[in-house]
Amino acid sequence: MIQIQTDKKVYFASDFHLGIPNLENSQRRERRIVQWLKTIQSDVGALFLLGDLFDTWMEYKHVVPKGYIRFLGALADYADAGIPIYIFSGNHDVWMKDYFVEELNATICHKEQLIKINDTLLEVGHGDGLGPKDKGYKILKYIMRNSFAQWIYRRFHPNFGIGLASYLSQLGPKHQSDKENVFLGSEKEWIIHHCEEQLKRHPIQYFIFGHRHLPIEFLLSNNKSVYINLGDWIKFNSYVCFEKGKASLKYFQNEE
Repeated sequence: MIQIQTDKKVYFASDFHLGIPNLENSQRRERRIVQWLKTIQSDVGALFLLGDLFDTWMEYKHVVPKGYIRFLGALADYADAGIPIYIFSGNHDVWMKDYFVEELNATICHKEQLIKINDTLLEVGHGDGLGPKDKGYKILKYIMRNSFAQWIYRRFHPNFGIGLASYLSQLGPKHQSDKENVFLGSEKEWIIHHCEEQLKRHPIQYFIFGHRHLPIEFLLSNNKSVYINLGDWIKFNSYVCFEKGKASLKYFQNEE
């Protein structure tokens, strides 16, 4: 359970995909994210970052990917101010180990979690592989999260390992087409199927996920619970603010 003071808010964001499509555009997005973090810092009770913060993130024993210094510095300011940071690994930054734990005292989660904030029950996570279908990806996800498979991959030199992962990442459909950035209806949105199944087991009021790259607010079948997708910061600059028991999708107005 997370207890938040009544004058504080909880913020959720995901899918920054720092690193693509090139250094110039990535740094422009990074500055926008840092500006947002500074804007909200005074009233943050906790910060949840729900995956794919980086387009590629792989931690070796003594090596992490270079770059992202402005973003990491902003997170360090949060940590130094005593603001709790929760980071969920996504499908692009699945190989998070202890770097952010040691540097930021962050809590790292590798799967969706039930979280109670004051009196409200939420389920939060990145959102990849949830619901029915997509068995091929679920097999790949299992391999990517397998500790032995990660150990084997880390035998490669970081220049090769990180370089290959970055190259393969940019071949993904979300980087090649806008076709997925359309709401497909409740029957084809697999995360909605997951939410409906979870409601049979838990009285969850809000489901907050990323991965979909499309801001979504969807009232579920009980007419009480809401599924919210965070969208992304490539196009939408979207995030969720949780305040006094209510979560709402918002958009950061860039001042650049």
